[in-house]
Amino acid sequence: SPQIWQSALSTLNPNPTDSCPLYLNYATVAALPSRVSRHNSPSAAQFITRLVRNCLPGGVNRCIVMVCERSEVFASACALARAFPLFTHRSSASRRTEKKTVTVEFFLVGQNNGPIEVATLKCLASATEGVRLAARIVDTPCNEMNTDNFLEEIKKVGKDLGITPTIIRDEELKERGFGGIYGVGKAALHPPALAVLSHTPDGATQTIAWVGKGIVYDTGGLSIKGKTTMPGMKRDCGGAAAILGAFKATVKQGFKDNLHAVFCLAENAVGPRATRPDDIHVLYSGKTVEINNTDAEGRLILADGVAYACKDLGADIILDMATLTGAQGVATGKYHAAVLTNNEEWEKACVKAGRNCGDLVHPLVYCPELHFSEFTSAVADMKNSVADRDNTPSSCAGLFIASHIGFDWPGVWVHIDIAAPVHAGERATGYGVALLLSLFGGASEDPLLNMVSPLGCNGDSPTEDMERDSKRRRLV
Repeated sequence: SPQIWQSALSTLNPNPTDSCPLYLNYATVAALPSRVSRHNSPSAAQFITRLVRNCLPGGVNRCIVMVCERSEVFASACALARAFPLFTHRSSASRRTEKKTVTVEFFLVGQNNGPIEVATLKCLASATEGVRLAARIVDTPCNEMNTDNFLEEIKKVGKDLGITPTIIRDEELKERGFGGIYGVGKAALHPPALAVLSHTPDGATQTIAWVGKGIVYDTGGLSIKGKTTMPGMKRDCGGAAAILGAFKATVKQGFKDNLHAVFCLAENAVGPRATRPDDIHVLYSGKTVEINNTDAEGRLILADGVAYACKDLGADIILDMATLTGAQGVATGKYHAAVLTNNEEWEKACVKAGRNCGDLVHPLVYCPELHFSEFTSAVADMKNSVADRDNTPSSCAGLFIASHIGFDWPGVWVHIDIAAPVHAGERATGYGVALLLSLFGGASEDPLLNMVSPLGCNGDSPTEDMERDSKRRRLV
């Protein structure tokens, strides 16, 4: 009744959130923070996921009504998707006969609060599928999600989109000069691989490459991790998983430029063939690297990935995404990924995209002339791990990757370190899918992705749009 509803609303006192059960817990009404700070998303996405996990009543058929403004629909949908992970190996789940169904309805308030179009709902379905795909891969342990099975996931997405992946594998990596990926993955039972999904539409005016770190398990190699720090390392493929989920959703919704998803896949294992500290590898860039820490492996495989994007794919914009450093969580925390980029506009765009989509981002110091000397080697072009771990290690790790395309490279390079936000407690978050969809939404044909994009000309009149398309289309 209206009286019960009003009394429930009047009891809510969000600080920052609050909830009130109704009708013997058959329903719950919950309130989000009334205000958020400038480094948070106006959608309060993190709180949405938390409230749904904690407050959603049991049962097979459940319904969520999300009350928000149109500008918050995308972030809210992705936040809701995070509360419903796909992966489980609980025996009770396999015995369950009935499938659980969750119906989500949006009730728009504020400006532009008409009904949501069918096309928008399709975009939300693609985005949330992408988030849950990424989270499923990250949650799956390495005895199942090895490099072979990760390649199967890539092929499956390729088949859905009508794209055949390019795969370079095992000894072929060595022959073709991918000393980073091969060196990290050669000791494992399942060999390392570089895989590429390419979307090349007619009329494309620029080439974008997303490069993902896909370390399916990280023991640390011979610089082995301890018994307390190794659990959870199944999540070290979070960057590659996010890029796969985002690529699927982006291409489904129509992307106007060339887009390559580059997956650097390896298991950092211990064995007689494992890379030793003191070994020197020649990476795909042609630069030589003296290994002083086999647990700084992500940067080695990504260095090969970005060099390939630059040399073979001719990318104008290269974004790499990785669970790269434990120091990221110290630098920017559990909720904000860290961004390191050679371009100030893109740094601002990443922060804005994060606020628009709920995958929060905060900048790191970009200063190669001060920091790259941390990698000085007496016998090779560089070492792979820093001399001083107290000198912004997350920035330095990113700079290692950039050095393999060159600090004077004229294109846009963006590095996103997602080590902490890739999971919340024991569960993967699918972090990075929403961020990529938002950040590159300006090149999408989808109106919703255009709306949440911080780049491109969202406010253009149709004539300006035509002029822009007839010239060289730019995301900046």
